[in-house]
Amino acid sequence: MQSYIQHGRLKVAAVLDSFLKEKALPGSGISEQGFWQSFEQIVTDLTPKNIKLLKKRDELQESIDRYCAEKKDADLSEYKGFLQQIGYLQPVPEAFQIQTKKVDPEIASMAGPQLVVPINNARYALNAANARWGSLYDAAYGTDVIPETSGAEKGSQYNPVRGQKVIAYAKNWLDIIAPLSEGSHSDVNGYQINGGNLVISLGNDSQVKLADDTQFRGYNGQPEAPTAILIKHNQMHIELQFDPTHPIGKDDPSGLKDVLVESALTTIMDCEDSVAAVDAEDKTLVYQNWLGLMQGTLSIELKKGANTLVRSLAKDRKYLTTEGSTLSLPGRSLMFVRNVGHLMTNDAILFDDNPIFEGIMDAMVTSLIGKHDLLSTGVHKNSREGSIYIVKPKMHGPEEVAFADLLFNRVESALALPANTLKMGIMDEERRTSVNLEACIFEAKHRTVFINTGFLDRTGDEIHTSMLLGPFASKSELKARPWIIAYEKANVIAGLKTGMSGKAQIGKGMWPIPDQMAQMMESKIAHPLSGANTAWVPSPTAATLHALHYHQQDVFGLRDTLKAQKINTLDDILTVPLQDRDALLSEADIQRELDNNVQGILGYVVRWVHQGIGCSKVPDINNVGLMEDRATLRISSQHICNWLVHGIVNREQVSASMHRMAELVDNQNAGDPEYIPMMPIPDNSIAFQAAEELIFDGKIQPNGYTEPVLHTKRKEMKALLNKA
Repeated sequence: MQSYIQHGRLKVAAVLDSFLKEKALPGSGISEQGFWQSFEQIVTDLTPKNIKLLKKRDELQESIDRYCAEKKDADLSEYKGFLQQIGYLQPVPEAFQIQTKKVDPEIASMAGPQLVVPINNARYALNAANARWGSLYDAAYGTDVIPETSGAEKGSQYNPVRGQKVIAYAKNWLDIIAPLSEGSHSDVNGYQINGGNLVISLGNDSQVKLADDTQFRGYNGQPEAPTAILIKHNQMHIELQFDPTHPIGKDDPSGLKDVLVESALTTIMDCEDSVAAVDAEDKTLVYQNWLGLMQGTLSIELKKGANTLVRSLAKDRKYLTTEGSTLSLPGRSLMFVRNVGHLMTNDAILFDDNPIFEGIMDAMVTSLIGKHDLLSTGVHKNSREGSIYIVKPKMHGPEEVAFADLLFNRVESALALPANTLKMGIMDEERRTSVNLEACIFEAKHRTVFINTGFLDRTGDEIHTSMLLGPFASKSELKARPWIIAYEKANVIAGLKTGMSGKAQIGKGMWPIPDQMAQMMESKIAHPLSGANTAWVPSPTAATLHALHYHQQDVFGLRDTLKAQKINTLDDILTVPLQDRDALLSEADIQRELDNNVQGILGYVVRWVHQGIGCSKVPDINNVGLMEDRATLRISSQHICNWLVHGIVNREQVSASMHRMAELVDNQNAGDPEYIPMMPIPDNSIAFQAAEELIFDGKIQPNGYTEPVLHTKRKEMKALLNKA
């Protein structure tokens, strides 16, 4: 049984209360009594409003379900009128510009990759924070951007043939990022600083400079033999590293041993979709790690052979300028924290003996912890502008953004923070937000710093909203339909129209295949070309490679052209991507789609429920590792549910697929000693039961969300493990 500490009408789980009392509150300038009194008042005032918003979600869905069931052949004009009538589609506000102030340049004026990591995993969190800088040599050598052909295999030992291909790859990029006035970086045999200028010697004994010599920003070492040279391009930096005694540098005519790329400008430390946090113990770990990041004290020990290494947050990087001063650049990603949405409650804190809304708890606690950064109680700075950056997911429409803004206002007052210290990232991942995006931004126009798009959650909500209208197209076809293309464009245009350029991030979604970096390098250039100044990547290595795209394309220069576009995307966004009536799927196509969805669901759910893993690289039905979180689960479970509702598949067919795929998933995880299999009796498996509930009861899951089922089943599993 959980033990609680009473604070007025609040009861706080002892483990969380102890953390807040002993770790989070000291040094914050907020007394324990004052914190709990303010917290209680916020919960008292805002809980009824939260409940009312969730009730409206249900009422709108009920109205749409009735409409879809009765008027399957209604035209788009009539459908839009219906959505306006029920308050789903809101008026577009008159032209406005966001008023957000005190925004760090990584968000406002720079363009580069963004990582999203489960904050309860300290190793992942540290790796992501430190991914601000990454080795281009390592990223190229260890991935398929260099094909393993013509003797260039990776192998267990260093392969000099592959190494030379890596060096050529990096120097080709140097010619793009920092071209010389003549010649190529591959012809260079020396870099020196002479008379305050960067002088570059070529193999033919000629001396050249950079085509734009203002790109040279600083150096380390001696001018005649620098150990590092800093170059700036498109507001991003690269560092050339030299060491003629290094195994790589000794074979390079210039002594170049590596090219360090400024990579993940920002990281979202996630308390939500990638985290399995269901109780006070889990939430306390989440908050402990966030405090460790804000104070710079988070560290882990790693075993490497016989040695023990300590991994902690990287220091800032220092350089000498030609004027004799010191230039300092951040050594870490600028960190957001992603709170949970408005739906879930958590019994880590009770209010009148009922679990409180977790989004309210996250706002109060993560902001308290973020205040330590503003007060400089730790060893590093996160925000140099004095802001706390909170991504708020799964909000449905302007009213829910307004509620989050009110919550942030109340938290600022409770924690003695200046107005609008808490900056808001609005995730454009729900249909009601997409069709009202400008109105959503308007409701938080003094604190908005981020909008983004995400195919998976957005499609899950698309399916659930129009569940009764008809059978949806296959998942691969959904990505090519007009609605998703319009959604991606409308997001950028709305951001530019509301003045986000230079004040906020406009972001794009995840590359889901960590082992296919060559394909990522071909595909993900589309994100900066869209006008987005950030996009999600699945690893620090992917961040280093994707950073090259922001050197390839000047996002901010492109935006001037995009701003002039006059487009109307609403009709396409509201065109539901159903199956074409004249293009019926074959039985084999249906079975393939079903098996793929079921395998993905089971592969993710079994780790979530049995092991508490909220995000990981999960092998798909073809054994290709895909980054999976709750968004992937939402789309797959809703897709099967939709096909069940419309008779494309039946319950027996789904059950048969689940039993076959459970055996496949167990075999795929056979090498994991911590894995708890579902077979041979899947009906006794809590994870298998969770998957069944998500699929067969998918229509009644609130907005198709997976959290209620997952949390219940994970708590059941934890209780079972604790008994064992």
